[in-house]
Amino acid sequence: MEYHDYYKTLELKRDDPQDEVKKQYRRLARKYHPDVSKEPNAEQRFKEIAEAYEVLKDPEKRRSYDQLGANWKAGQEFRPPPDWEQAFGGRGAHFGGGNFNGAGAGGFSDFFESVFGGNPQNMRGGGFHRQPQPPPSQTLKITIQLQESYQGGRRTIQIPKIAANGQATGERKKLDIRIPKGIQTGQKIRLAGQGRSAMPGGPQGDLLLEVQFETDSRFELEGHNIRMTLPIAPWEAALGGRVTVPTLGGNVELKIAAGSQSGQKMRLKGRGLPGKPNGDQFITLQIQTPPAENETLKQIYQTLQQESHFNPRSDFESNP
Repeated sequence: MEYHDYYKTLELKRDDPQDEVKKQYRRLARKYHPDVSKEPNAEQRFKEIAEAYEVLKDPEKRRSYDQLGANWKAGQEFRPPPDWEQAFGGRGAHFGGGNFNGAGAGGFSDFFESVFGGNPQNMRGGGFHRQPQPPPSQTLKITIQLQESYQGGRRTIQIPKIAANGQATGERKKLDIRIPKGIQTGQKIRLAGQGRSAMPGGPQGDLLLEVQFETDSRFELEGHNIRMTLPIAPWEAALGGRVTVPTLGGNVELKIAAGSQSGQKMRLKGRGLPGKPNGDQFITLQIQTPPAENETLKQIYQTLQQESHFNPRSDFESNP
């Protein structure tokens, strides 16, 4: 595909200021307007002038075009660098070989269509205007603790820094973000204007932070509910009492009923993740037997064996 030198078309130098672009366009548009010009190629020149002005009048498109200019030599076929399509947001631009000097459906060249994503819709006030291509969103994963979802709040993260050409620089930048209360695994936090741009120098898209949770040795998440296993001693199960239980909002006291058994479930209402309604915390009791590690404990177990008629296998023995 042949490169179009828009500066040459408008008889400009690459370092000419922005106001000079408009002056040159007006001068040349008057000279080559098909309704008044007597030049033999007036209509074609007028189209080329309008196309060049569409790009160079916009500082962002001009910066993008200047980036492209470092990768061509006048009179040679245009071949973009390998990362050009990725830098333009992966919008499927095709840069095949051969000569494509014809104009596209909207009157602009195939070069313009391929690089800037389509033809303008109409012409107003001597300049073409096209529907802007929205910049793409970028998604990154972020790992947070369950407590952060429970409490909400703010935290500082670091993300890769993106250069004007859409590529990572190897540096990182810090962002202060808000963690919404009750956010779930897979949900996203949107940071407007912090993503990649659709083209070098163009506006940046949004950055979407997809939430996942750190593994917590105490809690298991099930929707908005929290589940945990609570170890208790034999005497706490037999005699009952109060024990300290961890929750996402801090420790609370839980009453254990006398005669509790392993596997028995209890509920702390509203102690799960915030929501509509809030989740609960479900607790499964697990009796843990202390080892007979000295003579005193051995004697206690022997006395318990002699005095108690408890048989944990009675159901099995009565149903052979």
